[in-house]
Amino acid sequence: MVKATPMVQQYLSIKQQYPDAILFYRMGDFYEMFFEDAKIASRILEIALTSRNKKDKESVPMCGVPHHAARGYIARLIEGGFKVAVCEQVEDPAKTKGLVKRDVVRVITPGVVVDTEILDARSNNFLMAVFVRQGHYGVAHLDISTGTFRVTESSHFDKIRDECRRIGPTESLFAESNRETSEIKAMVEPLGKTSVNFLNDERFELESARARLLRQFKTHSLEGFGCNEWRAGIGAAGALLGYVDETQKEDLVHITGIVSYSLSDFMVIDEVTKRNLELFETIGTRSKRGALLGIIDQTVTAMGARMVRAWLQYPLLDIEKIKLRLDAVEETKENLPVRRSARIALQGIHDLQRLNARIALDRCNARDLLALKRSIQRLPDIRALVDGLAGHFFVEICSKWDDLADVAGLIEDAICDDSPLTVREGGIIKPGFEQGLDELIRSCREGKDWISRLEAKERQATGIKTLKVGFNRVFGYYVEVSKLHTKSVPAHYLRKQTLVNAERYITEDLKAYEAKVLGAEEKRFQLEYELFCVVRQRVAQSHRRIATMADVLSNLDVLLALAELADQNGYVKPIVNDGDSLFLKESRHPVIERLVSSERFVPNTIEMDHASQQVLIITGPNMAGKSTLMRQVALLIILAQMGSFVPAEAASIGIVDRIFTRVGALDNLAEGQSTFMVEMQETANILNNATEKSLVILDEIGRGTSTFDGLSIAWAVAEYLHDWKGRGIKALFATHYHELTDMALSKPRVKNCNVAVKEWNDEIIFLRKLVEGGTNRSYGIQVARLAGIPADVLDRAKEILKNIENGELNGSGKPVLAHSYKPVDKDGGLQLSLFKSSDQIAISTLKRLDISNITPLEALNQLNAIKELVDE
Repeated sequence: MVKATPMVQQYLSIKQQYPDAILFYRMGDFYEMFFEDAKIASRILEIALTSRNKKDKESVPMCGVPHHAARGYIARLIEGGFKVAVCEQVEDPAKTKGLVKRDVVRVITPGVVVDTEILDARSNNFLMAVFVRQGHYGVAHLDISTGTFRVTESSHFDKIRDECRRIGPTESLFAESNRETSEIKAMVEPLGKTSVNFLNDERFELESARARLLRQFKTHSLEGFGCNEWRAGIGAAGALLGYVDETQKEDLVHITGIVSYSLSDFMVIDEVTKRNLELFETIGTRSKRGALLGIIDQTVTAMGARMVRAWLQYPLLDIEKIKLRLDAVEETKENLPVRRSARIALQGIHDLQRLNARIALDRCNARDLLALKRSIQRLPDIRALVDGLAGHFFVEICSKWDDLADVAGLIEDAICDDSPLTVREGGIIKPGFEQGLDELIRSCREGKDWISRLEAKERQATGIKTLKVGFNRVFGYYVEVSKLHTKSVPAHYLRKQTLVNAERYITEDLKAYEAKVLGAEEKRFQLEYELFCVVRQRVAQSHRRIATMADVLSNLDVLLALAELADQNGYVKPIVNDGDSLFLKESRHPVIERLVSSERFVPNTIEMDHASQQVLIITGPNMAGKSTLMRQVALLIILAQMGSFVPAEAASIGIVDRIFTRVGALDNLAEGQSTFMVEMQETANILNNATEKSLVILDEIGRGTSTFDGLSIAWAVAEYLHDWKGRGIKALFATHYHELTDMALSKPRVKNCNVAVKEWNDEIIFLRKLVEGGTNRSYGIQVARLAGIPADVLDRAKEILKNIENGELNGSGKPVLAHSYKPVDKDGGLQLSLFKSSDQIAISTLKRLDISNITPLEALNQLNAIKELVDE
């Protein structure tokens, strides 16, 4: 049994209240951890594990970190998925007899991080809560570091599941009663490493959740926020807010409202599509470089970077809102001087959203206030530039504009330009701001001047030229004399400390002045801290105004960045309408054209509609560019609907409500799901959820099973998309099943295309150009050569291919795979329909002949070739 000292008792009492958190227990200049917390922390933080009361039979495991370096250590624990309860000394040890009172001042969890050391400046850090009530799903999410608070509700589980993945929270909250439901299990599983908490159902109860939100927003109704009737949504938002209240133990004054949104306002981009299109990170390296966001994010502020990510996550369906964005991008694209000057000015804007949050939560230091001041001082110049723009978006921006001059003026008057990081050791408040502080600083300075004079006086009196008067926090002021001169020390010197090479002394005069100087310094530091808190509080009173300007500047940064992107890369303004057609003239892939410099990117024109070219069957060899082309179309639609120009010569886009992709597959072997099973599940999702406003991208459907099964499924899927409810669904369908090209004969809105190649000396040249018509060759052997397959294997493959193409079968009706090419007698053999006989090839050749455009000599040559084929 561990001996329970008063300190250990106090620790255990506090730890009992936070059993799921690592307790950082403040002891002097360190945060200490004990028992199991110490073992975990020492392993994660790679610090020494020691013990307290080593002489006892059962010593207490412990480890510790310096308080001034705690943020970095806390960040590592949070990144490891742990919670940290920060326990401070809440009374002055110098004025306390016995055990110092301690209490937890905040709990840091992955979803409630404010410290910049832990956060990614260019991404939001969302805490999410989900509540299921009477068949409705409410989802709320909050980034406490910016004040962004949003809520939605839906009765469609699939939509809510997709939305949870789109939010991408770092921590999630669910009601305990929902824990075992299949829906919540299906929702939790894809969240991966996200920290998940199941809370008591009472936290989600409607009336208490509503009351909590009303208190926070200081209002009598939620009508003005558009969520008054969302019972599940209110439950989720209220539970989330309560959780943040409990962990932060501070008034969340910067959270002044909640934005309600409908999932039907935005294009649906599910997790599969987001991954396949590499919108935010590449599939292979999970890097932003090589993803669409890495190309379009030309923003110069952290706030703008988070907003452009949000625009990409939530492409709009409202045509008028899209046009407003596009018009604003167009105006700044055409006004180069204003755009360049405004972007240069914006580079000096700090992260106002996160500064505002830290100020409101009393977590900021003097340098944060200075960063805010420097940012505000740039606002008049930016405003002057924006005043020159006449578009609706910029007129609205100017109507909200606030130079915040009074806030900057307060900080300018109060805070020293060279303030230290700490706020309790002085050097923060400017001379002249507070008369009482000026007097204390003068007293301290005079005291230090006296000590300098004392040093000179004592050197002269003792004859010890190396004598010096010094100070440290443990022993206070002292006179230091080297061991060489100790015999010259006067009798009235009192020894205070012995060092290896010196002795330290105190005198009555020095002791008296020490009390005076240290007393004045202590008072000065305390008064400076109190004045700093007053300034911080006065700045915090303007948090709504700061938040408004942060939003204004974020929008401006994104619009200017999209204009810069368009101007630098030759993008055009797309025409977005409510029709069902798609026209992309000489369009380009926005990522590949920028990152692949080994060859010139070949643009392609795509036309689709519901009249004659609704399902495009795209054939061509591997590596020809089929997948690139299809992804390119999807990316341009997303860019247009987020409000960006697109890489093309012209673009007209009918609104797309959802983009589906079935491109490649990764075996989910851990769940016993093969490539083919994953492929079929994704295809089922498409067929069950696509509408006439959707775009479907299918790449090689059916290749994970037998040829006949795969071809049958691919054909049926293409037919379904063509025939859907008599209206059909727009689809790009890449395939190596050349038989699918025959569908155009019976389905009027199917159009065949192929990505062209040229043959030269038994090699292929990829032209990357989409042309009309199908192709019946895949050039697999040529592609295999490019991949480095040995020559003897290629030669053997050619022999086998020739057997199959000539329909040579054995007695069992199977293709002959001879050691060398030797035609076999087919008499009496069975003929599989998949392998065409010479008669079928002859007929097919005749069908393809264009009698109106062939010379007599060419006709004779063709006839001779057909005769030789039939005579074989």
